[in-house]
Amino acid sequence: MGLLPVSGAALRADNRVREAARGIGARYGVDYTDDEAVAALLTERRRSLEREQRRPAAYLGLLTLMAGMFLPFGIPLSPVLDAHLFAVLGTAGGLTVIGAALLVHARAQWKHALRNGPLAGYREVLGVARAHGIPLAHIPPWLEGRTNGGGGTGAAPIPTYPPVEPAPEAPAETETAPSPSVTVPAPVPVPVPPKPWAVSYYEQTADAGGWHDEVGCLLVLAGAGGVTWAVTVGTGVGFAALLLVPVAIWVWLAGRRQGREKEELREEALKYVKELQAAQAAGARVPELSPQLRALLDDHH
Repeated sequence: MGLLPVSGAALRADNRVREAARGIGARYGVDYTDDEAVAALLTERRRSLEREQRRPAAYLGLLTLMAGMFLPFGIPLSPVLDAHLFAVLGTAGGLTVIGAALLVHARAQWKHALRNGPLAGYREVLGVARAHGIPLAHIPPWLEGRTNGGGGTGAAPIPTYPPVEPAPEAPAETETAPSPSVTVPAPVPVPVPPKPWAVSYYEQTADAGGWHDEVGCLLVLAGAGGVTWAVTVGTGVGFAALLLVPVAIWVWLAGRRQGREKEELREEALKYVKELQAAQAAGARVPELSPQLRALLDDHH
């Protein structure tokens, strides 16, 4: 079971959220407080949406649209097409319209599958949970109709509800109240695994770097240009640009070392995410993941 946006235990911990989730689930025939049922639902619906995007109508529409757009460019290259200019332009316009219509139809079918059915109910549950102050650990981009790493609200965002005040605490029992013969121990909350230092460092450095290859190539090109200039003009000053070559090698080695370090940190971050998944399955309330961990989880899946 992967990391869910929120566990069933967290939904059941608040009576108001539990009743709302069960009411929504009754409309769609899904128990949204059951982690296994939700995990199976998300897996099945994700595959269904991927099939919607791979329907023949989408590919046919894209090919037809491309044919209609590129057909006029072949007119100067073909005397036959040039001799029937108006017919070719009319055909290109018709292909463009048909291709666009097929793409719009495929997109509409995908949106309908995304916005309706049990997924719509689950987004309602997530909106209710957020309104009651329950953190959402991670919302898969596809659940909102977003691409991996893409911003925006998506085609089906989580609904936003007004924040709800915390539930009042139950009044304490009076001294005259009869004590029960059997004491039922209160459930012990499952702890969330502490975040290791390596994971925190990964979150700080995940978006850094990535410039060593480009800078190294520029330094090599600058060195080669300096030598070429020295040979062409006949001056020895340009040979000093050869000093840029060892600098480029040093930059490449530094980038390789940083890459190995980031890969090790990435493995630690993945291990931490798996620990969070296990804790959530055991009933822990997992906090919202950082953007770096969310991106890592999206790429991993």
